[in-house]
Amino acid sequence: MLSYQHAYHAGNFADVHKHLTLYAVTDYLLRKKSSITYIDTHAGRGLYPLATKETQRLQEYREGVAPLWQVRQQLSDPLLGKWMASLESAQPQSTVLSHYPGSPWWLAQRLREQDSLRLFELHPGEHEHLSGQALPKQARRVYGDGLLGLKQLLPVATPRLCVLIDPSYERKVEYQEVVDAAAYNLEKARHAVVMIWYPLLPAGHHDTLLSGLEASGIRKIWHSELLLRASAEGTHGMYGSGMVVINPPWGLDEQLSAAMAQVAPLLGSDSHYRAKWLVGE
Repeated sequence: MLSYQHAYHAGNFADVHKHLTLYAVTDYLLRKKSSITYIDTHAGRGLYPLATKETQRLQEYREGVAPLWQVRQQLSDPLLGKWMASLESAQPQSTVLSHYPGSPWWLAQRLREQDSLRLFELHPGEHEHLSGQALPKQARRVYGDGLLGLKQLLPVATPRLCVLIDPSYERKVEYQEVVDAAAYNLEKARHAVVMIWYPLLPAGHHDTLLSGLEASGIRKIWHSELLLRASAEGTHGMYGSGMVVINPPWGLDEQLSAAMAQVAPLLGSDSHYRAKWLVGE
C-alpha cells in the first residue's frame, strides 16, 4: 500500500515528539568530529507548506507545533529553545509559522562536510516532492524501499551510523518488519544509534514492535511516549506517539524529560509524557 502521505499530518504532536528526539540525538552525536552516516528509511517530502490543501484538511499542526510556536519566546528549556530556533530558520518569514520541516530537513541542516545522508522514499508522489527540495551535496535521495535499502547499505564506511525508521504502519506486518530491520542493523553495526517512531492506536499493534525488540537480543533500548489522552479507551485514531532509541546517547532521557515537561501542558490538559528503559539500564 502506498496511500499514506504525511502532508495531512505535518506538524502534529507526533512530529514534535519525533523531531525533538531526533534533534537531541544529533545534538549529542555532533559533539565528536568523526563522520556520521545518517539513514532515513521513510523520508516523506522534506518540507511541508502548511497552507497546502492536504495539511489544511486536518490542520493537525494546530494541536502540535502551533501552541509551542506561539509561546516560543517564553520557553526556558535549552533543548527546546534550540529546536524552536531551528524551526524559525525554516520559515521564509521568521516570525510566521508557514512551513513545517520533515526529518530530511532536520537531518540535512545539521550535516557537516564529513557526514552523509541517505533519504529513502517509496511513494512516487512523495519522492517527487522530496526531489524538489534543496539539500546539501552530502544528501542523496533514493526512490525505493527504505528497510531494504538500509540492509543493502550496511555496513557503512563512516565510523558512526544514525538511523531513523518511521513507516506509516499501514500494514500490520510492518511492526515485525521494523523489528527485523533493527535487529539486522545492530548485527552489522553494533554501536549504531537507531530511532524508531510508532503510533499509539486503540488496536495496540505497537505491542508487537516493543515485545519483538525486547526479545531481539539488542542490549540497550529506551523508549518514550507522548500521549494526548490517558488511554485508548473510547478513542478513535492515534492517541499517542512513541519513540524507541537503541543505543541512546548519555543523558537523552533527562534532556527529553525536561523539554517535554514544557511541551506536554501546551498540548492539552490530559497530555503527558512517559519514558523508560525497555532493555538495559
